[in-house]
Amino acid sequence: MVQLTLATLAEKMKDIDFAMLSTHAEDGQIGARPMSNNRDVAYGGDSYYFTTEDTMMVKDIERDPRVGLSFQGSSGLLKQKPLFIAVEGRADLIRDRDEFEAHWNSDLQGWFAQGPDTPGLVMIKVHAERAHYWDGEDEGELEL
Repeated sequence: MVQLTLATLAEKMKDIDFAMLSTHAEDGQIGARPMSNNRDVAYGGDSYYFTTEDTMMVKDIERDPRVGLSFQGSSGLLKQKPLFIAVEGRADLIRDRDEFEAHWNSDLQGWFAQGPDTPGLVMIKVHAERAHYWDGEDEGELEL
C-alpha cells in the first residue's frame, strides 16, 4: 500500500467538481447535499462552498460545525482507478464580501446572478481534520 500525501491527494482531486457536504440536522439526523468546489484544487486542507443564508445547511452548521465531505472520482476508459475520498472537518460561515471575491469564479454566476453582491450570500469554509481515501487498490488516512 502506498501512503498518499496531501499534495498527491489534491492532484488526484483536480477533476472532481462536486462533493456531498454532510451536516448534523437539529434532530440528530445527517443531512447531505451536493456542493460544487468550484474546481479549486490547490487543496491544503480547506475548501470553500457558496450558498445562501436561508438554507437548512447554514442553520445546521450554526448549531454544529462538524461536517463531512464525500468525493467520488470516476474510473476512465483508459483503466483509470476510481477514487473515493471522505473528509471530516469543521465549517465556518463567512459573510465577508472580500473573502467572497478571493474565492469567486465566473462559473458561480449561474447560481448567484448578482455575484459576490448576491443578497444573503454565505461562503462555507471547511477545514479538514482527517481524510480517508481509496483508489481501487490503495487506501489510507491522513490526519491534517
